[in-house]
Amino acid sequence: MLDACAELVDEVGYEGLTTTLLAERAEVAIGSVYQFFPDKRAIVQALTLRTMESYLQRLDERFASDDLSHWWDGVDAAIDEYISMHRTTPGFRTLHFGDVVDLHLLDEQRDNNGVIADQLARVLTERFGLTGVPELRFHLEVAVETADALIKLAFRRRQEGDERVLAEAKALIREYLHRQVNATADTAKAS
Repeated sequence: MLDACAELVDEVGYEGLTTTLLAERAEVAIGSVYQFFPDKRAIVQALTLRTMESYLQRLDERFASDDLSHWWDGVDAAIDEYISMHRTTPGFRTLHFGDVVDLHLLDEQRDNNGVIADQLARVLTERFGLTGVPELRFHLEVAVETADALIKLAFRRRQEGDERVLAEAKALIREYLHRQVNATADTAKAS
């Protein structure tokens, strides 16, 4: 049902999605849909959670490789995976991480991009030991919001993503985070 939901969201958007359309596409009775999901929001939430898990798994795989020697390589990998999902994951271009439906779809207390920033902070800290950066989560939240907006712009401009905008997004985020992390490291050295 989630695969059918992703296909439909790409075709008709969130507003056009109905449980009846979903049942037809998934070739199940409408009662089967309601057995698992009370409404279309719940279906989209389940799809969004699956997408986020896929994104984090892809990041974990990239971070486990020896190709990433610095934390900024991890940031580039996070952006690359996000772009890749825009291009290859059904439903992602429309839903992203659920912000189209609800800014708090992933967590009632934090907005969706805040959840992503938390997860990125976790993997960057685990892989690259950025524990000495007290405001890392804040800086990542700013970076995630900025990257999200620029990547959406790139895909509005061109179906496959405007490469110029995507390159600028990566450069801007990398420079911003590099400045923030280095400023914190320099302050720690001076103390």
